[in-house]
This record gives sequence, structure tokens and C-alpha cells, in this order.
Amino acid sequence: MTLSTELTALARYMAGEFDNRTQALADPVWYVHLRLWQRPLPISLFSEPSITLYVEQANILKLDKPYRPRIVQLRHSQSAPELIEVQYYMLKDIAALQGAGQNPNLLKQLTPEQVELLPGCTLTVTRQDLTSNRYRFRASLPPETQCCFTYGGQTYQIDLGFEASAEEFLSYDKGIDPKTGKSIWGALMGPFRFVKSQDFASEVIG
Repeated sequence: MTLSTELTALARYMAGEFDNRTQALADPVWYVHLRLWQRPLPISLFSEPSITLYVEQANILKLDKPYRPRIVQLRHSQSAPELIEVQYYMLKDIAALQGAGQNPNLLKQLTPEQVELLPGCTLTVTRQDLTSNRYRFRASLPPETQCCFTYGGQTYQIDLGFEASAEEFLSYDKGIDPKTGKSIWGALMGPFRFVKSQDFASEVIG
């Protein structure tokens, strides 16, 4: 299966260094000023055709301490090849790749054995056609789906979602209290609105 023009476009929209400075200045109570890196992997981790990114973020005051590292695979659905889906993976050794958003050479040492599939953390993607070869994508968890993972002996639940276009990247990610089902961190008052400050689209393998 070859990668569609639409999937490659989504990867190019996502690939880059972003920040939400304007939003954070306008509403600092609800929105921390963040830097977000979405770095295309220079190697292929999976046998199926796909484009994969390494993602992490940092508080603008602590750029040397990025957190929430994850591997994001963009692929076509096996059951419906015309559809795009986004599969999340976690790293078994977070410290080994910390800072790879700014230092992509670290990603060259990544192997399939270092990543762990997150069952239930597969987003479905819808597409809005704007003009010729320009789109707006929305990715969200299917209804009644729970994205959970265990780290350090504790179970975490996340409601994942994003929108991507040539102009901006919106993150709807929220942490969920698995006992109460209530949102406890993240996009509690609406999405984090990121604008690309550095483009990594040339690094996309597709």
C-alpha cells in the first residue's frame, strides 16, 4: 500500500516546532506557554507503510526538561484503506530519547523493541478539503474508547485529539481521572493553539 497524498499532507502539517505564545499571553490562567516538537523519525519502525513522528513538549521556562514523549504513527486503516488513523506508542526508556525534539540525532538509535503499543489509543481522522491539496484534519478517539497506559506502577488515562492544518495545530489532549472520569489537566478550557515556528516537513519520509 502506498501512502496517500492526504496522509503525507497531514504528516507535513504536523512536522515542526510549535508554540502557543499568543494564547498563553492572552489567557495565562488556563494556558501555560509551551513549546511542542513533532519530529519525523529518520528510520522506519514498522513494516506497514506509515509516517512516524517523535513528539514531546516543554514549558517555555524549562526547555531543557521536555516531557510527555510519545511515538505517533500515521497510517491507513487496514479495514478501510481510504481512511487515516493515528496510533500512539510509549517509550520503554523515556530518558534515552529525552530532548530528541531538539536533537534529532538521538532518534537514529531508536529500535522497534524500544516502543510499546498503547491499545485503545488509536485515533480516527476526518478530513475537510479546503482548496486544491490543502486540508484540515481532525483526529479523535472513537466513542466509548479509553486510552490508558501504566507507568511507574500507576495507571493513567488520556483523552487524545488534535486538529492540523497548514496554519496551526490544535491539541485537545486531556488527562482523565480513571476513578471519576473527570478531566484533570490539559485542554480543560478548549484546545491548545500551536503555531509552527520551525518547519520539519522536509524530514518527512513518504
